Amino acid sequence: MRVNVFNQVAVAFVISGALLMGTSMPAGAQENQDKQQRKQQRKAEQLQSEQQQASQKQANKQQRKQQAQAEQQQQSQQQNQAAQKQANKQQRQQQAQAEQQQQQQSQQQSQAAQKQANKQQRHEQNQAAQKQADTQQRQQDQQPVARQQRQTAERQQQLVERQQQRETQYRQQLAEQQRLSQQRTSQLQQQRRTAQYRYQQQYWLRLQQIRLQNARSYNYTRNQYFYAVPNYRYSRGGSYYETNQYGANLLRQAVNYGYEQGFRSGQADRQDRWQSNYQDSYAYQDANYGYSGYYVDQNDYNYYFREGFRRGYEDGYDSRSQYGRHSNGKYAILGAVLSAILNLQSLR
Repeated sequence: MRVNVFNQVAVAFVISGALLMGTSMPAGAQENQDKQQRKQQRKAEQLQSEQQQASQKQANKQQRKQQAQAEQQQQSQQQNQAAQKQANKQQRQQQAQAEQQQQQQSQQQSQAAQKQANKQQRHEQNQAAQKQADTQQRQQDQQPVARQQRQTAERQQQLVERQQQRETQYRQQLAEQQRLSQQRTSQLQQQRRTAQYRYQQQYWLRLQQIRLQNARSYNYTRNQYFYAVPNYRYSRGGSYYETNQYGANLLRQAVNYGYEQGFRSGQADRQDRWQSNYQDSYAYQDANYGYSGYYVDQNDYNYYFREGFRRGYEDGYDSRSQYGRHSNGKYAILGAVLSAILNLQSLR
């Protein structure tokens, strides 16, 4: 718009100058003036045309610039739209990923919860199974205990019955033993075996004292013999027998008593200058010295008493200490000899 105004002012200025010159100049000069005016007019028109072209060019340039700006704005808008679209796409992807992660997390939590539930269920099942197994084990354990208790009670009853049989058998033999003692006493008097006679009288007196000591009210329920389990075994006549500590102690006593009485009997025969014969002694034939009818069979007690008696008789008759020792009127068989005779073997 500024170019057009400027062009109009220039044209007006040229025309005005031409008019002024026409009024004051002659015809030839007027012609030159007209020529000059036309020339100026053409220049003005040319200038105007150039100005219009320049203006148009400027307008076109401005238009292209505006179009470029518009295109740039459009491109920027498209870019913004693309960026927004990309952002929306990324947002949707992020939301999808978040949803997927949440779903996976939820699935993992569900799996963990299920796993924990399964673990808890297995734990409860294991506890129930262990409880059942413990119950069965207790029942199984109780069965041997009950069986053992039953066997113990049966064994105790058998021991009581056997003990009663021993006592009955022993009492039945007392009268026969007394008769044999009287018969043996008369025989010794006839043979004038004074030392052996005195020994037999002492033996019989001491035997009666021991019997009186053992003649007491016997309480089977309080005697620990019936509750003690066998912990030894011994052999006699090719057979093995079992006994507990009470029976083992009584068998040791039988051997020691036998050695003591054998030594005294052997001394008496030597003093009477009688021929050595331990089997001829009443004590050897009786073999019940110290026996009360308890803990072991009478035959076993008699056997081990006679084993000790034989060795004691030989030491007493020969005045030696091969199988035992004596001190202050007391006699005892050697420990090694005692072990060899009894041959007790521990069961534990």
